[in-house]
Amino acid sequence: MAEIKAVFFDQDGVIIDTERDGHRVAFNQTFKEFGYDFSWSVEEYHELLQVAGGKERMRHYLHTEGFAAEVKPEDEDQLIREMHKKKTETFVGLIESGKLPLRPGIKRLMKEAMDAGLRLGVCTTSNERAAWAVAHGILKEIEFEFVLAGDVVSKKKPDPEIYNLALQKTGLQPEECIVIEDSRNGVLAAKAAGMHVVATTNVYTENEDLSEADIIVTTLGDPDSEKGVLKRGGEGLEYDGVLRLGQLIEYFA
Repeated sequence: MAEIKAVFFDQDGVIIDTERDGHRVAFNQTFKEFGYDFSWSVEEYHELLQVAGGKERMRHYLHTEGFAAEVKPEDEDQLIREMHKKKTETFVGLIESGKLPLRPGIKRLMKEAMDAGLRLGVCTTSNERAAWAVAHGILKEIEFEFVLAGDVVSKKKPDPEIYNLALQKTGLQPEECIVIEDSRNGVLAAKAAGMHVVATTNVYTENEDLSEADIIVTTLGDPDSEKGVLKRGGEGLEYDGVLRLGQLIEYFA
């Protein structure tokens, strides 16, 4: 069996529960600042999350629901770019304010991986500035080999392009890598690249079909804080609500 040599992390919903109280809030503030009289509810944003990428999400909404005001086709691309730039500034501000805490167990697992000499990377469709604010700000003590984000790839998840790029950068084989994801699109992308996948659910993904993941938990868990619930997979693990690196290495290798 292959030796586990790396752990790759999605960002939104995995490292920080950013979608509901981060991205959605930033989008709504941006709509208001651009003079649009609509906002995305928690439930509506859940549906929009099936479209990967912020610019793609706004474009999809414009084409299906409209912005409650005319947007000329020749102005669309520039408007989407400007709105997404403003939304990103707002979102990064929310991250840097410390109002969005790390999910339980995420820093613990990263430190365990560092101590074990594994290679760490971030693979996210989130904007590059936002990804760096998390990886090199909130998680500045964690040694990431790379942060792949935003438009570094042309195809968003569930396409495996971003995970294939991670393999290319590291020179590793798929079976040597564990991916931590939270959504169906993310799980499908990692599995299409041939990697082992652990899914950690959140309010937006708890009812998604994540069955392709090898292990599904509600959270990675911390010994002295919130514990997780094992929802699928993990046969043979001595699971106590905390998913540890040593368990994952033994399980997958």
